[in-house]
Amino acid sequence: MSDPMTVSASTPEQSLTTDAVPSHRDSSEVKLRFRTRVLKADSIPVGPGKIALLLAVDECRSISAAAKLQGMSYRRAWLLIDEMNRTLKAPVIATAKGGANGGGSILTDFGQELVDLYTNIETRAHEACKADIQRLLSMVAP
Repeated sequence: MSDPMTVSASTPEQSLTTDAVPSHRDSSEVKLRFRTRVLKADSIPVGPGKIALLLAVDECRSISAAAKLQGMSYRRAWLLIDEMNRTLKAPVIATAKGGANGGGSILTDFGQELVDLYTNIETRAHEACKADIQRLLSMVAP
């Protein structure tokens, strides 16, 4: 996703980063991460990793380059995109085969709407819970 959202907690040493991995080396920093997922039977049509992959495809215009940017194999990226395409109502990526002009991938209108909606939900949830999150983080020993 885009840059993580950071909000000051009740003490300057504590912060809320909704998209960061907790660091065990820096004991003065307390973080909380939202991990919104849509579940359907045994699959996860939408989740933070898939949204991050879609954002990377949008940035790179290539599944292969997006996979490298996300630290995964092309096969893994393709399987994630395929799962989204199978479990959602419309395709999220449009691809063009290589050739004289090269290939490429872009988000479909549906894929862009999915990313926008997902990031909006996370932002609004974060804002709605901001005070409670700050209280929760302030309960953690420094």
